[in-house]
Amino acid sequence: MNPKRVLVAYGSKHGATEGIADEIGRALRADGVDVVVLPADTVTDVSGYDGVVLGGALYAGRWNGKARRCARRNADQLRNRPVWLFSSGPVDSSAEQHEIPPPPGVARRMKKLRAREHMTFGGAMTSETPGRIAQSMVRHGKGGDYRNPARIHAWAHHIGEELGATP
Repeated sequence: MNPKRVLVAYGSKHGATEGIADEIGRALRADGVDVVVLPADTVTDVSGYDGVVLGGALYAGRWNGKARRCARRNADQLRNRPVWLFSSGPVDSSAEQHEIPPPPGVARRMKKLRAREHMTFGGAMTSETPGRIAQSMVRHGKGGDYRNPARIHAWAHHIGEELGATP
């Protein structure tokens, strides 16, 4: 039996969402899944995958444009396979404390794509994050790395189970 083949695509501006996508990929590989992790703006065909995980960074309650365009561009193919969506963004511990529902635009995409699930993970804004706003927030104590690898791996293993992958 061939392993399931899964695409993990991400829309990331400064790398935090890419890091989450990489963690999802690592966890799925540990479950025996054949995983490809790609930037969302490079994805033009998802027909070769048994499932797709698509994520985007949240900015002011909106998903990263690269993730939005990927969902739109591949919508017909995505509707015909298992899809999971994730967002990254809160630069605080709120994603650890309670489930955060998807923003309205992501919720609409979930419905259009018939996505199975959406998960919000904490984001990261550190002294390495470029941009004046980010640097100002970090200087004023509003930064940090709130990505939780254990939570990311648990969700990825859940996806692996739904796909019938065997660790």
